[in-house]
Amino acid sequence: MTSTIVQQKQGSNSFGRPKMMENRAFDYIYDKNYHLSNQTDHQFQAIKSQSGNTNIHLQPNYRTMFSELQHHPRFTLQLKNNLVLPNHMNQDWPGKQNYSREKLILQKLMTGDHSIKIPSVVYENHDLDGKDRHKFAKKPIIPFINAIPPYVVLDTFRSQDQDQQRLNESNRPQTSYAKTIGTQTDYRDGEAQTDPYTPEYVVKPGEQPELLTLITLANGRGLPVGLAEVEMIERARAKRAWEATLPPINDPSQWEKRLKMMTEMERKEWMFREKEIEEIQNMRMELLKKMLRDREENQAGILAKKLDKLWVKKQKEKDAKIKKLRAENIKNIRKLIKKRENPKSELKKRNIIEEYSNFESDTYAPLTRVGYFPDKNADNYVVKNRYLDTYQGLLELEASLPHYVLQLKIDPPKRNQHTQDGYLKRKYREEKRLEDIHSNLLAIKEQKKTEEKPLRFLKLIEKPVPRPPTPRIDIPDPEEEEKELAIIYLQKIIRGKAIQNMMYDGKQEKLVLIKEVSSTHALQTVDQSNTKLYKQKVLTLQRQRHLTNQAEDLKDEVLQNLEGETVCDMLDFLSKELIRLQEERRIHAFAMLAERQRRMREAEESGLRQVEERRRREDDEIFKQMLKTQQDCVETYLEDCILETIDQVADEEARKEVHEMANKINDVAYEVEKTRSAVESEEIVAELVHGFLIPEAQKEVYRQQIKSKQEPYLMAAHKEIYSETNKALSNSNNETSDD
Repeated sequence: MTSTIVQQKQGSNSFGRPKMMENRAFDYIYDKNYHLSNQTDHQFQAIKSQSGNTNIHLQPNYRTMFSELQHHPRFTLQLKNNLVLPNHMNQDWPGKQNYSREKLILQKLMTGDHSIKIPSVVYENHDLDGKDRHKFAKKPIIPFINAIPPYVVLDTFRSQDQDQQRLNESNRPQTSYAKTIGTQTDYRDGEAQTDPYTPEYVVKPGEQPELLTLITLANGRGLPVGLAEVEMIERARAKRAWEATLPPINDPSQWEKRLKMMTEMERKEWMFREKEIEEIQNMRMELLKKMLRDREENQAGILAKKLDKLWVKKQKEKDAKIKKLRAENIKNIRKLIKKRENPKSELKKRNIIEEYSNFESDTYAPLTRVGYFPDKNADNYVVKNRYLDTYQGLLELEASLPHYVLQLKIDPPKRNQHTQDGYLKRKYREEKRLEDIHSNLLAIKEQKKTEEKPLRFLKLIEKPVPRPPTPRIDIPDPEEEEKELAIIYLQKIIRGKAIQNMMYDGKQEKLVLIKEVSSTHALQTVDQSNTKLYKQKVLTLQRQRHLTNQAEDLKDEVLQNLEGETVCDMLDFLSKELIRLQEERRIHAFAMLAERQRRMREAEESGLRQVEERRRREDDEIFKQMLKTQQDCVETYLEDCILETIDQVADEEARKEVHEMANKINDVAYEVEKTRSAVESEEIVAELVHGFLIPEAQKEVYRQQIKSKQEPYLMAAHKEIYSETNKALSNSNNETSDD
């Protein structure tokens, strides 16, 4: 099968990852190497090619164009067959004969019937010397492989190790001329077997294997089996066992029992279904929470990135501003220093001798800020060598060096500190003095501490500050304390008596009012009895009203419950409709995004398909031109052969005729020569001169005239053509002479 590979370079890598082209609509018919396993796959590919995305069109309904309701759609999907195959193309499955043959082989193996005849395989005949020769011609791929890299081996002292290495290399088995670097399949992505293959099967009569109950499962839709599929299989087994325990349907006496068992099973299935729906809803809720949490995290991450980006931008602006201020500060300081060095602003002449005598001047160390860059071409002097850049090169360099170079032994020079007269040199005197001081300090530290001597002078001992005296309270006399307590008690009695007298005086003042109130209370005994009767009557009325209110409240409660249930159902319905509408809009948005992505992919695929078709046309044109060139070469060769043969035959015939004619002319000339006179001979010579020499002289004169006329034009053309070349040659000669 042919596959188109687009090779791209990625950076410094010589090869990138190849991009495989997708299948086209009618590859299963046009491509001879496109193989399908059975008739079902062939029909599936045919349906897929006719019902692809390019054939599905959206037909809007103008009456409900802006509707969001499910029973009033805005558009309908219509299938238009845009891709039509010509009538002469065979649309049957090409492997039909092989399939029938394999089916007969399988039937013979399963049944053991040897009377079944298996047809032989018919192979296509190829004309190797004719039209099919190009199919069997291919350039061999023989890579250029060097078994041993051409390293430069230096002469070293480790000759024994190198001899052993050479011996090992000579005993190494010979490297093959071809190596497998990579393998590429001849199948497209659509033909790659990504799903497990399910072979054809035959069931014996009277048997029904349990494995066939899982025929609806497929790869990605239940396979490989998980926990949910295992539970489903166990439920199916339990249901089959329950169906086996059901009473027979042809027994009328067991119908009631059968109905009861089926009702119970239906109730269990509905409970399981409700539980499953609840789990799905919980799963969706968790997924929604996770999506919201991820969205918040993404938003927080985006906000943090924006803040970091803004912070980095502000930091760069701050650094640039600080750098600019520092540069201006340094510039101003330099100006001040220059101004302070020359306060009178006097002009000084350049002192070349002072500049060359001072090694800190700009002559020896020019500044970068004045336009000189000493390290501009520093890379030109960098040594680049394999022996210094790689570890293997360092090992080879180390092996090539002698032993005394790697292990240096340097003897320090002896210091002659004394002169010939025995005196210490001046530059070593300070060092000698420091050594003496160091030795004296060490000797002092090693000496033992001496005992403390008695004091020669008195020492001042400071005394602590004395504490202040503690305050004390005088103890009172017990008699005086008793008197004080008696006085306090007497004061309390006097105050109580004063308050009592005040209350008595107030009572005497309001005595008339008190008597009036007591007499009025005695006269209202009858009214009080009437009041009690009225109170009882009011209580009975209140009780009756309470009972009636309670009955009305009960009625209101029932009505409110009914209204609440109705409103709850209505709100539940509205909320579900709202959720459905939101889901519908969401699905519509997903469908629009999928449609947009499909169109983008379709555009990309159309571009790639156009490139592939153009490439195929180019290859076909190249092949046609090659065939045409080959045919032209063959025709030219045949024409040359025929023309050469014709020329040869014509030359031989002409020579033969010329010889015959010459013999006849010679015979006639000999006879005329015998009979002619001198006058006739002169006439013959005159005719020859007039017929051959004079026309040739006239032709030569005419040629000279034409040449003389063309000579000025040729000189002008030569002058125009070779004038620029002569100038360039003269300039190059002048430059070489100047050099």
